[in-house]
Amino acid sequence: MITKADLQALGISAVKNIYYNTDYDELYKHEVEQDKEGVSANGAVMVDTGIFTGRSPKDKYFVDQPPSNKYISWGDINQPVSKEVFDELYDKAKKEFEGKDIYIQDLFCGASESSKKSIRVITEIAWQAHFVRNMFIRPTDEELENFKPDFVLYNACKVIDEDWQKHGLNSEVFVVFNIEENIAIIGGTWYGGEMKKGIFSMMNYWLPLEGKLPMHCSANVGADNDTALFFGLSGTGKTTLSADPKRRLIGDDEHGWDDEGVFNFEGGCYAKCIGLDPKGEPEIYGAIKKDALLENVVADENGVVDFDNSSKTENTRVSYPIYHIENFEPSLKGDHPKNIIFLSADAFGVLPPVSKLTKEQAMYYFLSGYTAKVAGTERGITEPVATFSACFGEAFLPLHPTVYARLLGEKIEKHAVNVYLVNTGWTGGAYGVGKRMSLKATRACIDAIMDGSILKSDFDTTELFGLNFPVSLQGVDSKVLNPKNAWEDKEEYLQTREKLARMFVENFKKYLQDDAEFDYSLAGPQL
Repeated sequence: MITKADLQALGISAVKNIYYNTDYDELYKHEVEQDKEGVSANGAVMVDTGIFTGRSPKDKYFVDQPPSNKYISWGDINQPVSKEVFDELYDKAKKEFEGKDIYIQDLFCGASESSKKSIRVITEIAWQAHFVRNMFIRPTDEELENFKPDFVLYNACKVIDEDWQKHGLNSEVFVVFNIEENIAIIGGTWYGGEMKKGIFSMMNYWLPLEGKLPMHCSANVGADNDTALFFGLSGTGKTTLSADPKRRLIGDDEHGWDDEGVFNFEGGCYAKCIGLDPKGEPEIYGAIKKDALLENVVADENGVVDFDNSSKTENTRVSYPIYHIENFEPSLKGDHPKNIIFLSADAFGVLPPVSKLTKEQAMYYFLSGYTAKVAGTERGITEPVATFSACFGEAFLPLHPTVYARLLGEKIEKHAVNVYLVNTGWTGGAYGVGKRMSLKATRACIDAIMDGSILKSDFDTTELFGLNFPVSLQGVDSKVLNPKNAWEDKEEYLQTREKLARMFVENFKKYLQDDAEFDYSLAGPQL
């Protein structure tokens, strides 16, 4: 329980009621009866997150103070703010809770006993307490008796910073981390993902300093206890492909890799809902039931959700406790991985559906963190937009990307891990000409990796990119395996391939300036 002394330590006073580690049934009453949130036909609570339906990365800051400021990689992603400004905003956040009912959830981040952190989240919004209860690991009653938070997150989403210009911020919204005081504060945005990704950012700070690798990836484990990791940016299929009925799900988004093996940071999943199809993604569809939390979806008067409706946002989401997935791994842990898969939705249609990477190529594509998105839905716009996000999660890396790459390289070598690049994007042409790789073909590639049959294939090598791809694979059209063969217009293919190659080369130049140790340019495309 939370005592008066605990509240004093948190800097909060004169609150009305404290709802401590309130369970799902009680939270449901608060959400539906008090806050008048909607309920879907299958029992999930439906909420809108206001004007922010995604993270606000330009409003994220770290307090610039020693010793953390010598480790943080400062720039557009990790912006500095003074201790004085933090203290002002911290006071505003704490005052927001005065005279209010508040929700406090004490939770764990990390299923590994030697690596987990104890997290306390404070909010005045019932559904935000529900969200973090879904997303993090729920302690037992016994564990709660002696719970001491390593880190406290104050979500004062109703507060804005009217003095943002004087404070040197980008807007009245703020998400600020004080590493030395083990505190984060949120103001001006209701989006639940800020809490999830905020704690992920902190794990990305803490773990590498202990020689452990935090990862933006999903993970599952097979019948022979063979662990697989799936790295990929949003929209590449990370959640979909790791939810495999033949394998137990460890987690869908955030993991660590320590001396014991792989472990989930979270106790739940956070899946995109746009276009959700019960036939194509039955595990995720089936997880949307009581205790799940739907964000920004559109439903009719009977609570039937139209998953194709993007009128509120393309980023419709559902969070749910991981046990809603029928075939999950109860320990949330796995051995050192046997296979690592980098997922790229290549809208240029240049990358093979699957290719096996050397260690050097693995380092190159990990640091590149490539995917490509469709530019937009306006008529006539067909040019894809390349996205490079270091380590497939640059937005959440407080340290320099090469810190994480060095750890990955060491672990790949030590544990003899196979690494693959899988294109879940376009084939036979770029977006507007070619077609999206079928989920069936992608799953056939994944299955061949998991059962090892891909290693029995004959391999060929693409020109320019130098990627080793199988010339035949059960369940995949051999014409598709070599991207050049899938294009009707060969000249257009060569031009598009060179265009993408130049983007890769240009993006990787920043690593050549930093440290000769990370000159993996020969493992990338050669113009």
